[in-house]
Amino acid sequence: MEANLKEVTVKEELFNEVNVFMNNAEVDGVQALRVTKDPVITGEDEATYAKLVDSEFGDGIIEVKVLSRLLSDAPDYARGFIGIAFRIDENDDTFESIYIRPTNGSCDIQLRRNRAVQYFSYPDFKYDRSRETNPGEYETYADIDLNQWIDMKIEVEGEKAKLYLNGQENPTLIVNDMKHGANKKGALGLWVDIGTEGFFRDLKFTSNK
Repeated sequence: MEANLKEVTVKEELFNEVNVFMNNAEVDGVQALRVTKDPVITGEDEATYAKLVDSEFGDGIIEVKVLSRLLSDAPDYARGFIGIAFRIDENDDTFESIYIRPTNGSCDIQLRRNRAVQYFSYPDFKYDRSRETNPGEYETYADIDLNQWIDMKIEVEGEKAKLYLNGQENPTLIVNDMKHGANKKGALGLWVDIGTEGFFRDLKFTSNK
């Protein structure tokens, strides 16, 4: 199937809240969608995203600009978690995700620096399990920080995904074995986690299956 580029005006009326709150906002004169996690959801790496209505994505490319800040009541372990969920099933029971931890990119603790980018698969392969079974394989360093617009580009083909940040030629993260397999497809979501005030704009994607 030929891929078609879809550009999305990132406004709340085009998204459904899945364990988050969202509203249209302005950041430094730029229109964006503000997304925060519902504090009732206490787990980590959960289905917490603004889900694009009537979207379907299998293989292709996802691009979006993201900016995160820490909420005033953010816990000490908050990192500005923000990213993309994709291939979300209709009941929000399964999906793949790649997200970033902007505070880690500028941290002077090397172990945290190595954890600035994360892949996880919901519900059975979250960050804690990947660190236990495959330490270091599904996360990596990136030169990022809070309160700055960061370009995320995710290329997906079968069970493989590559993340590119800020227009770099080479991928920041390569995932060779996404846990839901090669043929999964589903919706797109703008994902955040605890303590994050996340902003999203300029979403576009192509899907060729």
